[in-house]
Amino acid sequence: MNFSAPSATERRFMPPAVAVSPVAFALHPPVDANIADPRSGDVISTWGEYAGRQGAREENLITLWVPLVRRTRPPFDKLWALPGGPIPWDEDLHETAARTLQEAVLRSPGYLEQLFTFGATTRSASAQRLVTIAYWGLYGALEFNAPPTTALSRDVGGEVASATPDTVTEFSERLVASADANVAWFSTDRLPALAFDHAEIIEYAVWRLRQRTEYSMVTHRFLGEEFTLAQLRRVHEAILGAPIDPANFRRDMLAQKQLVDTGRVEQGTPHRPARLYRFKDQPEHT
Repeated sequence: MNFSAPSATERRFMPPAVAVSPVAFALHPPVDANIADPRSGDVISTWGEYAGRQGAREENLITLWVPLVRRTRPPFDKLWALPGGPIPWDEDLHETAARTLQEAVLRSPGYLEQLFTFGATTRSASAQRLVTIAYWGLYGALEFNAPPTTALSRDVGGEVASATPDTVTEFSERLVASADANVAWFSTDRLPALAFDHAEIIEYAVWRLRQRTEYSMVTHRFLGEEFTLAQLRRVHEAILGAPIDPANFRRDMLAQKQLVDTGRVEQGTPHRPARLYRFKDQPEHT
């Protein structure tokens, strides 16, 4: 039986294929990652150049970002989709989800959890019926401070922050040329047309994430061990997709008594340094 192009009759008797697709959230992409235009789907720059040219400083963003992979074969040829694929015989579900994220992001996620199973009969177009076990993962400062698994020609983390725009652009062009142009990051509020029902999967993952913001486990994954209240507020704003009143947020967070004042302040800021906090029950990174 030809599984690549089955007839309508053949599809009735074919067992469903099973795949894993993870949704990975971050406050922003890693500096070496590709950014694509959601309208055309074309890779336009790396995050390092985009942030430098657009002034998209981390504290001004109130959105989450996800990595997507452009499909290179039917069905949904050339459309963007979540990372993922079939489950090898020697991997369990969690291992497949972690590996596909590692391959797409070049770094392991700080947190990974099974989300839901999607198996509508119409989700695979004219191909073999496909059941997808979705996961959701988080990338934070700790994961993005780690070097990517493929060697870069220069020190990305140190160079982009201090380089001139022309230097950043030149470096970005070399990265785009050498990186996989079929992997790029998109903000969750500006997604391209997606394959299968992956838009629904992302929407469900965002909904689930928003239900978890009350737990320190979720917000902690996006931050370092210590953080300011403004940094914590920006995590909540990115997850909720809307600004939060700073005074009300400060009052609510301190009233919950889940934060510990470290007695230290942030360093190297042009303004009055803010106090640094940590969570009382510090979750472990896994």
